[in-house]
Amino acid sequence: MSTDGKVLEITDQNFADMVEGADGLTIVDFWAEWCGPCQMVAPIVEQLAEDYGDDGLKVGKLDVDQNPDVTVRFAVRSIPSVLFFKDGKHVDTVVGAAPRPALEAKVKEHM
Repeated sequence: MSTDGKVLEITDQNFADMVEGADGLTIVDFWAEWCGPCQMVAPIVEQLAEDYGDDGLKVGKLDVDQNPDVTVRFAVRSIPSVLFFKDGKHVDTVVGAAPRPALEAKVKEHM
């Protein structure tokens, strides 16, 4: 499953297949429409998908209002939160409107 620079829509229904069943590194941006800081993180996440998609990075967004099961399961209490999954296992989390260098460093650390 390659993102080819595209951000995947992750839901409660497809999370197991798209994230936990994925090989390599997958990052999931937990966000909501009404969240101002989420709007600041969105373009950074999209750029990471474009820049690292060819290297195998998969990037998804999960709307916390529409997908409460996964949100509760990973105890996401503040958004934006970007969770990092390596071979389907949760390995890291960045909470808040982190700048690109911080997120990019985590991507490189876990690739």
